[in-house]
Amino acid sequence: MKKTINYFDVPKIQSIQDMIVQSANKFNSKLALEDLNATPISYLTYRELLDSILQFGSALKEFGLKERTHIAVIGENRVQWAISFLTCLCFNYVVVPIDKNLNENEIMNIIHESDAEAIIFSESYASILASGKSYMKNLKHYICMDKTSEDKKFRNMVDLMKNARRFTVGDLPKIDPTDLTEIIFTSGSLGRAKGVMLSQKNLAVNLMDMVSLVQITDKDRFLSVLPMHHTYECTCGMLCPLYTGASIHYARSLKTVVDDIQKVKATILLGVPLLYDKMFKRITKGIRDDKVKSKIVPPLVKVTNLFNSVGLKNIKKKIFAELHEKFGGNVRIFIAGGAAPDPLVAKGLREFGFNFIQGYGLTETAPILTLNQLDNFKDDAAGIPLPSVEIKINEPDENGSGEVWAKGPNVMQGYYKNEAATKNTFHESWFKTGDIGYIDGDGFLHINGRKKNVIISRSGKNIFPEEIEDILNRSYFIKESLIFGEKDLKQGEIIAAQIVVDAEAFIEYAEINKVKISNELINKIISEEIEKINKKLSQFKHIKKFYVREQEFEKTTTQKIKRYLVNQES
Repeated sequence: MKKTINYFDVPKIQSIQDMIVQSANKFNSKLALEDLNATPISYLTYRELLDSILQFGSALKEFGLKERTHIAVIGENRVQWAISFLTCLCFNYVVVPIDKNLNENEIMNIIHESDAEAIIFSESYASILASGKSYMKNLKHYICMDKTSEDKKFRNMVDLMKNARRFTVGDLPKIDPTDLTEIIFTSGSLGRAKGVMLSQKNLAVNLMDMVSLVQITDKDRFLSVLPMHHTYECTCGMLCPLYTGASIHYARSLKTVVDDIQKVKATILLGVPLLYDKMFKRITKGIRDDKVKSKIVPPLVKVTNLFNSVGLKNIKKKIFAELHEKFGGNVRIFIAGGAAPDPLVAKGLREFGFNFIQGYGLTETAPILTLNQLDNFKDDAAGIPLPSVEIKINEPDENGSGEVWAKGPNVMQGYYKNEAATKNTFHESWFKTGDIGYIDGDGFLHINGRKKNVIISRSGKNIFPEEIEDILNRSYFIKESLIFGEKDLKQGEIIAAQIVVDAEAFIEYAEINKVKISNELINKIISEEIEKINKKLSQFKHIKKFYVREQEFEKTTTQKIKRYLVNQES
């Protein structure tokens, strides 16, 4: 019998413009945005955020940017990035967020492909844009978030806002929520990048849906660490807190996350699985290395699990108070997205008293499709569908697995100027996600892996690399891995692994055992680890060969390995 789903009441919004005005009226002098790095605009209340949007929008109109003009934004996480993005939406422009980690060619390609006529950028990109001015003929307006001496024709964002005519809410243009409002490009070489087209309705519906499943309030404080151009961080880490009256604090860097959580006493952290994997490995290593803790913590976990099962929910936070204090003592929820987290990491963090939930979605779905709830979750599941979302499994096999198809008002309009790709991605009104999964008896969606990554065994069974990688990456000696199919003259296609070893683990092993680190030692230990892992896997999933890599894998913004690059190497 399926569990009854509890929904929270949420404010109704028609568009992001509507949301910003509502939040400014409701939360007025409450903190909205804060930079932990020094920046020209580093702290805004909700009222000041609306005023900043009105001033910046007024400035954009003054130098002739008409409604529906495409405006690109690139820069580090900061208050000014949020102002830029929100101004575009509130003033009926089309915003094009660009990944700050792309190379110069990719950045210029997206500016060209998106038909952007203006760009708002941080000082880090001033030299790239200055060198591109000679051939980027469509790009007419350059606005820098910082003072820059790179080009005299570059305008300064803060100066523009100071000198612009004062606008009021009544000066905001009328928005059609179904119009194109955002184009988010996948990275790609010339002519190959795909631009996902989203509307304000896509975003607004997704916000109302997600907050109806997981309650966020004006008491929450978000620490923002993931790049803001990415839909996961943009919708869930920026728009969601602004919708609910929470505050957003932009971390100084990935290296300072724990210090920054302590400083702002964050209640919610959005992260990718790799972040939580590292966090959990450090916690367990600290316990293992402490003679006293290594003996008392495991029994304490079991005892508090019993207390938890009879309704004493806060007992873990009290027992493991020292650990919670390391994260500022106020963390209410760890949320994972961008890829599937390891269920053992989710369970492990929860056993120390942290709420840990995951969601699932894609850029094309604005982005959330399914979400776990705090009191209704499965660590190995992507969650239950949002209220406005329909999920179906297309052509399921004997185990109920097939491609995940989705339908809902949060699904994109299509790919920008790419009818062929749009046509291939839809079947009637169903969006084809490219993920393989199944829906269990309780209505939870489970994702097996990407359709294009599936390896077919000799017996015709599907092997999902992601499933084996999750198990491999639990090894103390393995930092990251990639599973692939390799042709073998005798056995046909076999399962092979590329492995990046954990240097810290090997150094510790060498010091304890008084041995020298060598290729022979690394291969011996990794062979033993794979032998242990194979015992946990079905015969047809056994890893038959492995290669140790010198370099870490190149990754996307959300720390997923770029598999296509590895395929090119092999």
